[in-house]
Amino acid sequence: MTARYGPAPGEGPARRYGPVGRVAVLSDVHANVPALAAVLAEPDVAGAELVVFCGDLTWGAEPARTVELVAALGERAVCLRGNAERILLDLARRIRPAARPREEWMLASHSPTEVKFVAGFAFSAVVTVAGLGAVHFCHGSPRSDHEIVTPATPTERLAALAADVEETVLVGGHLHVQFDREVAGLRIANPGSVGLPCHQGPPGTAYWALLGPDIALRSTGYDVNESIALGAASGDPLADVIAGMLTDPQTPEEMIDEGERLEFSD
Repeated sequence: MTARYGPAPGEGPARRYGPVGRVAVLSDVHANVPALAAVLAEPDVAGAELVVFCGDLTWGAEPARTVELVAALGERAVCLRGNAERILLDLARRIRPAARPREEWMLASHSPTEVKFVAGFAFSAVVTVAGLGAVHFCHGSPRSDHEIVTPATPTERLAALAADVEETVLVGGHLHVQFDREVAGLRIANPGSVGLPCHQGPPGTAYWALLGPDIALRSTGYDVNESIALGAASGDPLADVIAGMLTDPQTPEEMIDEGERLEFSD
């Protein structure tokens, strides 16, 4: 059986917020600062009562600047723990040895301040949103941060992964593909990825969502060449790979097929 990574021991139930009128949802930023800054500058994001980050926030080229931008949102920011945050904390706590050069680099690129910031992320949150009611936010699924949920996930698995939550609107990330699906009494949405999307749009497109009174899937353009240059300058061992992912990404169909084959992936 595949190991599952849910709430940390003693973490307790999902944190609750609201009621609020508007929630901006950003996921899988992967420390792509030009993309993050462009989305945060959107009027609907700047005006949202809460900005929920659905995990994998700082695992990328510029962790410090990413934390600076998110911390500046103050109490408006609700940050959730993705598999990247779990891995970072395990590395920092020496629970997990660095198995690859990028893991070593990523740990070295997070100062103690950034690690402390990430350590404060919750596994999940529930926000009461006008027009939608109680919405359950997480990274992968309500039962594991590395479970992959796609538009093609069978209803039987959807029922199993949502069995322990009472909310019928679920919003998560991890897949890097934007979608909004209603099936078997559930509405499941993914805002897509801000920093490393799988898409067929032009390079330099960041994906996000606005909740309230419905779910609106949004996108924002940014300077992808700036992101590539910053990645190269950062010393990231995978800077060339990330550049390729930004300029020639997997299509949604490819990622959905891969996600359904794997079901769980770090």
